[in-house]
Amino acid sequence: MPKPDHIELATGERIAILYEDRAVLAIDKPRGWMLVPFSWQKTNRNLQAALTSSIAARDFWARSRGLRFLRFVHRLDADTSGVLLLAKSPGAVKTFGALFESRRMEKIYLAVVRGRPKHSEWICRLKLAPDPKAIGRMKVDARHGKEAETRFRVLQSKGDITLVEAHPVTGRTHQIRVHLAESGHPVVGDELYGLQAAKEGEQLGLRAVSLSYTDPFVRRRVEITAPVVEFVGEYGFDIPKL
Repeated sequence: MPKPDHIELATGERIAILYEDRAVLAIDKPRGWMLVPFSWQKTNRNLQAALTSSIAARDFWARSRGLRFLRFVHRLDADTSGVLLLAKSPGAVKTFGALFESRRMEKIYLAVVRGRPKHSEWICRLKLAPDPKAIGRMKVDARHGKEAETRFRVLQSKGDITLVEAHPVTGRTHQIRVHLAESGHPVVGDELYGLQAAKEGEQLGLRAVSLSYTDPFVRRRVEITAPVVEFVGEYGFDIPKL
């Protein structure tokens, strides 16, 4: 029997597998899953805990692959969907983590923002630091903040919202969200950095759609992409050319 192209958790929820090789597995992370350590039990939406438990239970998706270990290499915000890279061994976690740290991972996101930006392309380099007045929130801090850079490109506008391509060069927490908010165009549905409250039922308009790198083990170029049709369709946009 062939290996399934998805992860099926005990709850019955299915998560699409986008790419796999001997060292890593990439999934299309749904909204609503947190990426926190296995031991963090303050939520039943801890993706690491759910995956670890499923592997331990010898669920078929894991058993068919001979998986004993799977851990996220980088993070996506709980309400951000899209490409998430998982490593199949502690050594792979370290190796691929180093790729992210050295900025050799090329990441592309789609963001739906409020308003219409004045420029079709721009770069934001505002430094970021944790906000001491609000746990879990980041702020612009020119003096003490860490270097951060995001490149933006307008793809489409419709009414009072715009579809933007975001290319984060660095990987600071909430970087895209803060840089867009500081540009005057917060992400739709962003309760933390938005200039206005999200409408009822409105979800965060941010999706990781591409991850590209040179495989550190076999020196082969890898490009992992996530589907965009459903995401852009939520907001009435056409399929963009990335």
